[in-house]
Amino acid sequence: MQREGLPPSLPWSRRGVLAAGASVLTLPFGAPAQAQFRVEISGVGGTQLPIAVTKFRDEDKAPQPVSAIIRADLERSGLFRLVDAPEVVDETAQPVLADWRARGADALLTGSASRLADGRFDVRFRLWDVVKGQAVLAQSAAVPAADLRLAAHRVADAVYEKFTGEKGIFSTRIAFVTKAGRQYTLRIADADGEGGQVALTSPEPIISPAWSPDGREVAYVSFETQKAVVWMQEVATGRRRAIANFRGSNSAPAFSPDGSSLAVTLSRDGGSQIYLMDRGGGNLRRLTTSPSIDTEPAFAPDGKSLYFVSDRGGGPQIYRMPAGGGSAQRVTFAGTYNVSPAVSPDGRKLAYISRQGGAMRLSLMDLAGDAPPRALGDGSNDERPSFAPNGSLILYASRAQGRDVLMTTTLEGRIKTTLAVSQTDVREPVWGPFGR
Repeated sequence: MQREGLPPSLPWSRRGVLAAGASVLTLPFGAPAQAQFRVEISGVGGTQLPIAVTKFRDEDKAPQPVSAIIRADLERSGLFRLVDAPEVVDETAQPVLADWRARGADALLTGSASRLADGRFDVRFRLWDVVKGQAVLAQSAAVPAADLRLAAHRVADAVYEKFTGEKGIFSTRIAFVTKAGRQYTLRIADADGEGGQVALTSPEPIISPAWSPDGREVAYVSFETQKAVVWMQEVATGRRRAIANFRGSNSAPAFSPDGSSLAVTLSRDGGSQIYLMDRGGGNLRRLTTSPSIDTEPAFAPDGKSLYFVSDRGGGPQIYRMPAGGGSAQRVTFAGTYNVSPAVSPDGRKLAYISRQGGAMRLSLMDLAGDAPPRALGDGSNDERPSFAPNGSLILYASRAQGRDVLMTTTLEGRIKTTLAVSQTDVREPVWGPFGR
């Protein structure tokens, strides 16, 4: 079986899958997922800020390891190098900064996570610039126990933004699909892959999840009716509706940056072509008209252009056209097989999957310059890149040690993180927007 809307040489769902069964379970996104991730970080970054993150006071009594979550977030960004800090230091202490400087730290984070009488946790932190010898940031928040992981991610976001000037992405979410046996599950998780929630489970394949720009809905393709249908599902409630169920295949949903419309790939009029519809499924308009396969639309961040994959030149390549339709220009020229375009939030870079020899690898090109594209992935079966909302990392699927996994990489490829779920294969990742 082939993946809907792509040339026959590309496996459906980017890897052959077999359909089975006929029942579907939809759940609110608060329903807990059973699978948990582990994070493995590899590579050495360039310029990194050495930071010490102490254990937070009372965190041993909390249901989440707050300081450990913060450390992993900062390390995964590639911009920080963790200095060993096994001791407990809270935000009220006056640390001897010269001692931390002697340990090699340029920054120090201290804090506490204390249980309140009403069952909530009071999370407090203080950030020190060790070089300048002064505190530079202090915050506190009282959160329910269920939000402790989110609170830790927000602390990491605050530290990241203070030292980089960019908004942190650790409190954002990702969507992905797992497969265990004959069961497919659409999951929503924190950006580190933990804290997963089940949105949909089915014995039929689920592919191509896409976040709405406001983070309130997720569109995806489900084969539960024995054909590809595009669904929209509310994040908070789990309510969903079919928005593209035309004759033939309905696939590859992509939201416009303002969230008012979606580009989809439909075969209702013959071969796979790209159409535009409003977010409710109405006002359908065809954007491409060619005898070739046109698929995998991806909007530019300004909403003016649409990138897509077409084999009109003889093999799958990435093209760009006006978002309202019109003549298309070829974008990728290196290699004979380039698919799955993803545009960076600033519109300057294009991530995609390129066949290099017998391997499918994550590649990155500068849309404004003349530099040749470079391979970021080092596996043999990379799939579906997605940029973090601040553009600092790329999330993608790959294969490692005989299992399908999710990975993140910095844009220069120096720091890679593997997110692996035990006993499950993981594919089809997409990074959600800011806001939660």
